[in-house]
Amino acid sequence: MKRPLLKSSAFVRTAKRIIKKNPNLENNLYTTLELLSNNAFHPSLKTHKLKGNFKGLWACSVNYDLRIVFEFVDYS
Repeated sequence: MKRPLLKSSAFVRTAKRIIKKNPNLENNLYTTLELLSNNAFHPSLKTHKLKGNFKGLWACSVNYDLRIVFEFVDYS
């Protein structure tokens, strides 16, 4: 089941800035977003729960030094 991704304006601005500085990350970012939409727990995403101030949120890896932080809502 493909899940809709709701991107905040802050995410879109930041993604554009990151892609502008590192154009080679564009493909990785879009691939990660596609995987996240199809299966948030795909092994290559390394999805994990966050702790502390970010409790209740999840993160997945785009590459070694770039992550996407998101809230997982289960619609089932």
